[in-house]
Amino acid sequence: MIHRIPHCSHWGAYTILVEDGGIVGVEPFADDPAPSPVIHSIVEWAKPDRRVLRPMVREGWLAKREHSDRNGRGSERFLSVPWDEALDLVAGEISRVASTHGNEAIFAGSYGWTSCGRFHHASSLLKRMLNLVGGYTGHVDTYSIAAGPVILRHVLGDDRACGGQSNTLDDIAENTETLVVFGAMSPRTAQSEAGGIAGHYLEGYLRRIAERGVRVVHVSPLRDDLPDWVGAEWWPIRPNTDTALMLGLAGEIVAAGRHDTDFLARCTSGSEEFLAYLRGDAGGQRKDAAWASAITGLPADAIRALAAQIAGTRSMLTVSWALQRAHHGEQPFWAALGLAAVTGQVGLPGGGVGYGYGSLGGVGAPFAVGRSPGMSQGVKPIDSFIPVARISDMLLNPGAPFTYQGEARTYPDTRLVYWAGGNPFHHHQDLNRLAEAWTRPETIIVQDPMWTATARRADIVLPASTSIERNDLAGNKRCDMILAMRQAIAPLGQSRADFDIFDALSQRLGVGPAFSEGRDEMAWIRHLYNESRSHALGAHGFLMPDFETFWERGHAPVPVQRNHVYLARFRDDPARHALDTETGLIVLGSRTLARLAHDDCPSHPAWMAPAEWLGGAAPGELHLISHQPQGRLHSQLETGAASMADKRHGREQLRLNAADAQARGIADGTTVRLWNMRGACLATACISADTAPGVAVLPTGAWFTPVADGPEVSGNPNVLTLDIGSSAFGQGCAAHTCLIRVAPYAGDNRDPIQTYEAQLADMLPALEETP
Repeated sequence: MIHRIPHCSHWGAYTILVEDGGIVGVEPFADDPAPSPVIHSIVEWAKPDRRVLRPMVREGWLAKREHSDRNGRGSERFLSVPWDEALDLVAGEISRVASTHGNEAIFAGSYGWTSCGRFHHASSLLKRMLNLVGGYTGHVDTYSIAAGPVILRHVLGDDRACGGQSNTLDDIAENTETLVVFGAMSPRTAQSEAGGIAGHYLEGYLRRIAERGVRVVHVSPLRDDLPDWVGAEWWPIRPNTDTALMLGLAGEIVAAGRHDTDFLARCTSGSEEFLAYLRGDAGGQRKDAAWASAITGLPADAIRALAAQIAGTRSMLTVSWALQRAHHGEQPFWAALGLAAVTGQVGLPGGGVGYGYGSLGGVGAPFAVGRSPGMSQGVKPIDSFIPVARISDMLLNPGAPFTYQGEARTYPDTRLVYWAGGNPFHHHQDLNRLAEAWTRPETIIVQDPMWTATARRADIVLPASTSIERNDLAGNKRCDMILAMRQAIAPLGQSRADFDIFDALSQRLGVGPAFSEGRDEMAWIRHLYNESRSHALGAHGFLMPDFETFWERGHAPVPVQRNHVYLARFRDDPARHALDTETGLIVLGSRTLARLAHDDCPSHPAWMAPAEWLGGAAPGELHLISHQPQGRLHSQLETGAASMADKRHGREQLRLNAADAQARGIADGTTVRLWNMRGACLATACISADTAPGVAVLPTGAWFTPVADGPEVSGNPNVLTLDIGSSAFGQGCAAHTCLIRVAPYAGDNRDPIQTYEAQLADMLPALEETP
């Protein structure tokens, strides 16, 4: 008999078909208009091949604890220990480090993409537990988006515009006349959503835009960052130069006298400084089409014509999250706001600026206005944090100063790292530098279902179950439903649910009752759902089904906001609906940034050449873009069918323009070596007409597989990327600021998946058979 189990993951809702305790199929959610093919890869979770099946401890650490040789991480043998011993070791390390060095020496670096479940959310549960025992050092912002929210919090008062609450796409699809897409608006990246997603709607909105005949200008080095059927004009811009194009467009509008002086006077502050910069007053360079053309590589006549159309029609500017993952990444977000403000279209239906459409599945969709389910992390007793992408800096430079949002702070002296549900050896930049930094803490604990590159480099590894082996629920502000995640199969090996692991640790640390509040798994899931249900009824008069009906049906609708126009009330009455900025208005010239005087984040939107870009490249260098893959989320399900379909010869494909490939003697399908001063990796060449000249594209997520006698073999681009902050103000990651060289590779062409598994087998001799 086949059992039908409703479930959800980051890339959508689906039904798992289970027979005799095993998965025999996966069906998409019936109400999803464009389900992701990645859902069919979840069968990989049920395979023991790369699963952590029992608690493990690095042999050298077990012998010498905090005095062990930390260079053994990643290569030294692991030993299996019973659960009780592993939990005692972890609780003992938390207590030792907190009492000896202070709780700020514990880095709870967990970065929670393991599961979309709101209850077994590893990162939240870890922080909830540590807050009960004195706190921890955490992180702020995310690798996906950090510089952008930081600058928007300063100039708009909050970051809602890049979190899904700018103009919704239904408004744009019906009201916009000119749509300028900076970066991507792609169903590829819209497959996923942080707290799960019920329906994928981006494609439907794009089709409506195409049906209406909206003029769409697509500004990106990659033509397929927007589906071809949209009928967009492709502007193959040099990477990292979008800010110059935005400023050139704004400068042309101002020079033509077509800027909205009333809007600038009523709704912005510092506009005089911004306009003076555009005009090139006081001996500066005028920001116009010719100036922008020289930087971006785009035709000046086309820039002039587009400026006139933006000013003369209802225009929407969309800016991908990817643009701010760069050196000076704050600037394209701020410059786009400046351009929209110059046109005076902010707050109008179908007009203004929005950020992140397509970067996640729910951004731009009608958004939830009720209370999303989620576990409380409690009150944080200490104020200790780092910007999310500054991990290596923190580990390598304890006590060193750093700045963030205008505040001066210092890095803590980290003695213990506890990572639950994440893989920094996928998403951090300059992995060779991270590998060095990873040798500095006394103890590293990793709690994960899989033997990731991070788990391999731990001292203690706790086996967590995957979401299909436990019960949970999904839902978030960018999803129009709460979704049941019912258990489909028994946990593999000795793996345990994240809540059960932290509950057991909390008991050992003396805070068990406060952590669990007397609830088990199903009691918590019922409680979280009922909190959302009560809020929907009380605040919005919206009746959701009772818990039993929801759990059986597998989904429940929540109240949502449709046809939303961002800042409409502010535009109508700026005094009554003041923003939380230094002036209550949109900030185009910042007194705060003028006072801070950061060289890399001036007091108005500005073009600054990044540390690495094609305008400063040496002969033969290419600009590397490391974007999200088509067939997986980050490094999850890397060996699943959808992921493997995008590989060739077991490794990632490097997309190259035909002329760039020919100049280097590279044929389609051959193995190539990518390198720069930071490292080297291998990939399989793919000749692509959708890639601009001078640009190379290698997706993220291949499992980091370095070898002693050659380059990294799987095609992980983060052995090449630059590990610097976007600026002293935002400190976001700068992954897309990266120059490389590429050449054919005739060396050892070993299979990367077999290599990874052989390395793992050497660390786990005969220990990982399923009991």
